[in-house]
Amino acid sequence: MHAPFHLRCTITNNLALIRDLVRVYARHAGLSGARLDHLVLAVNEAAANVLEHGGGRGTVTAYTDAAVLTVDVCDTAGRLRAVHLADARLTRPTGTGRQLGLWLIHRLCDEVGIDHPQGGSRLRLRMRLPLATHLRPWQGGDSSPAAS
Repeated sequence: MHAPFHLRCTITNNLALIRDLVRVYARHAGLSGARLDHLVLAVNEAAANVLEHGGGRGTVTAYTDAAVLTVDVCDTAGRLRAVHLADARLTRPTGTGRQLGLWLIHRLCDEVGIDHPQGGSRLRLRMRLPLATHLRPWQGGDSSPAAS
């Protein structure tokens, strides 16, 4: 078994590169179609928020376990709080565009959370992987009486 591969990149103004890296990583992890597009859009929104509101510096880290792909979008400013996330989850954004990114992220990802390691903010986006990506394919060789 191979050691899991993690994606880690610095957030820069080149959001297209971040989208491409996340797309390739998530596709390799087993996401496809609309769910893949949803994750890429959510990460783009979170990274754009880091540039605009999070002190302009941060990282995107992606990793998987047996059933979930997780993307952590971290910033150094630590301004994003749980109350912002709760407000965005419960309140439809106004015409001013405020909180549209967080509102959208909640609707695109299976789970969204926040914490504050080392004084920064870490927005954690999670997408469940399709069942087929973490089950071993059947190789035959069933010697039970029912298979005869």
